[in-house]
Amino acid sequence: MPKLTDTQSLILSRAATRPGNLAMPLPEGLHGAAAQKAVTAMITRGWLDEVDADLRRGEPLWRETGDGHGTTLVATEAGLEAIGIEPVAASAVATARRAKPQPDAEPAPTTDAPKPVAIRAGTKQAQIIALLQRPEGASIAEIVEATSWQAHTARGAISGALKKKLGLPVTSEKVEGRGTVYSLR
Repeated sequence: MPKLTDTQSLILSRAATRPGNLAMPLPEGLHGAAAQKAVTAMITRGWLDEVDADLRRGEPLWRETGDGHGTTLVATEAGLEAIGIEPVAASAVATARRAKPQPDAEPAPTTDAPKPVAIRAGTKQAQIIALLQRPEGASIAEIVEATSWQAHTARGAISGALKKKLGLPVTSEKVEGRGTVYSLR
């Protein structure tokens, strides 16, 4: 897996959860020369593409082209793979966005629902999800045993990666003899 900066990882992770893999808007506080440098490096590596923005859908602009149009940024398949996400429909979305719109074509319906994210099999994240999907769920001790992680890392993965980034409905309850048990329901 390629070495990414925290900023690059954040941009790609957010893009993976947005419709059409939009990388815009960029993270809070990233603007000016720093934003230009980060985006240029990501475009050079093939992780982002600059495409025509669909102003009718209200897509945020990366830059204006000067002719009343603008461009936005989308994560590419390579960008999603760089953060460990197998692109499900990224190529189809990116290809459709790059196609020139027909003058008489009706605008595509907009959806605000994020596209589902594919989880790579065999990863520790996939192991945790499998444990949480069991009818009895999993305690932190069981997750630590399965992943060889520290307890705080396991809790962080549940709240950060599973709940916030992937939007999975993780629940927890105290079970006598097991402690806090997490499950996907």
